[in-house]
Amino acid sequence: MPTARKPSCRLSLVVCARPEVRGQVKAVHSKQAPAALGPYSQAIEAAGVVYSSGQVGLDPETGKLVEGVEAQAHQVMRNLKAVLSAAGLDLAHVAKTTIYLADMSDFATVNAIYAEYFSDPYPARSTVQAARLPKDALIEVDVVALRS
Repeated sequence: MPTARKPSCRLSLVVCARPEVRGQVKAVHSKQAPAALGPYSQAIEAAGVVYSSGQVGLDPETGKLVEGVEAQAHQVMRNLKAVLSAAGLDLAHVAKTTIYLADMSDFATVNAIYAEYFSDPYPARSTVQAARLPKDALIEVDVVALRS
């Protein structure tokens, strides 16, 4: 019986073990956004697509989580804008967002704040409630942005 071939990619199209693909992946970093809390990049650009890591409401100057869901939602958006800016993009380039909420009862509040940062045509979006977010944040958002 033939043995199964091991796939060359471990996680996704972007995180790939093949050297010819890894050479096409570029880390994006902004000092105006909080440093990554672990072994990951603030964002990665591959083939003209920027994939951000999730941003929580950490103040990049203090490293502390701002208080309250409204303040955290605004800080998350400022952090995402900073990361996208480091890639030469802005929120108008965002095609997809994912919002993670600690409590789905904050949906309406977060939705209103979100609408302050995006305009028609709005990005596609998923919103889910998470059991627990990093640093016990109330909201985390990641984005996929396209270089057009």
